[in-house]
Amino acid sequence: MALDTLLTIGSSIVFPFLALYLHNERGIPMSLVGSVFLAGGLLTGAANIIGGMLSDKFGRRRLMLGITGIGIFSSAALALLIGFSAPVWLIAFTYVSARCISGLTNPTLGAIVADLAPKDRLAESYAVVRIGGNVGFAIGPAIGGFLLGFLSYGWLLGISSIVSLIGTILIFLFFRETSVRGREKVDFRSTLAVAGDRPFLVFAIFSILLVLSIGHLGSTLSIFTVDVLGFSAAQYGLLLTANGLIVVLFQWPATYLVSKMSKARALVLGCLFYIVGWASLGWMTTFWLAIVFIVVITLGEVTLSPTSSAVVAETAPADKRGRYMGFYALSQTLGWSMSPLFGGVMLDNFSDQPRLLWGIIASVGVVAAFGFWGWGKMAKNKAALGSATQSPLP
Repeated sequence: MALDTLLTIGSSIVFPFLALYLHNERGIPMSLVGSVFLAGGLLTGAANIIGGMLSDKFGRRRLMLGITGIGIFSSAALALLIGFSAPVWLIAFTYVSARCISGLTNPTLGAIVADLAPKDRLAESYAVVRIGGNVGFAIGPAIGGFLLGFLSYGWLLGISSIVSLIGTILIFLFFRETSVRGREKVDFRSTLAVAGDRPFLVFAIFSILLVLSIGHLGSTLSIFTVDVLGFSAAQYGLLLTANGLIVVLFQWPATYLVSKMSKARALVLGCLFYIVGWASLGWMTTFWLAIVFIVVITLGEVTLSPTSSAVVAETAPADKRGRYMGFYALSQTLGWSMSPLFGGVMLDNFSDQPRLLWGIIASVGVVAAFGFWGWGKMAKNKAALGSATQSPLP
């Protein structure tokens, strides 16, 4: 939990503001900014798959040490490029490379929780980790928004690389190996075989649509609040801080209540919170009203995130957790990466029609909600079939 908090602080100090830098300081259209994020996401998705495979093959600790160490240098390189106003294409290339490197660790972190947590407490365990991450997300953007008042984006990235260095040292000193090694050969063929689990594949596909609807806090919302509504960068940072604080305060009780539902119902409920929250942004006119809508959106987050992670952990065999988490991280990364392009196109065409803009974004969540409802039926049928197969013959 402490490590996740520290790493999240390091990344959220600067990366939520990158869209503002490219759009406002370098004059890049939001649709092009979204394309850069999409390219980063597509390549990071491939890195998620590779990272999951490598964590099963070589172990969690070794991979985390190597990747966080490389991440220090990639953040420092990006800081220098932005500090010296390097060509935008070079900044974009370095950003995409840095994202790919960090993408190798995403499935590993999820697999570590699955390795250590009791199977009947997975959702609660992921909730605790999310609280730690959102403590970092509450602190990071607030620090970043404040520092942008007198520091450049390049200096923010320099601070981020220092935080990554501290995280690498902590992994080396305190983290021990948690993975379970199986007899099966770990390679690309065994990794791609995960897609043969049909209910899991359906779940992953609708997770892409879900994140395509919800992944706008760090991109579309930043431009909308700052350029359209006239909020300051510090106020936008406080919106993200409010999001993180709400997760810290309500993640555990929300997970406790949701654990009494089926996974499918919990996923549909989380989608509904997001649908209402995003659709309501079309009526946002003041900062305090924005806080109210962020609360609704965050209720969807605290409902969905630990439930989704628990679904993956429960589905995956012990010796394939990294690969299953890699596929799940791929779906998340694709959704998060396509959402800035999706939101950027919406902003370029409908910034003067905010109700239409956010209504279209919310409508994707409706499709995801129906998808999870159908996935629940499929998973239930598979479980029933499995129970019947394992029953002794009369």
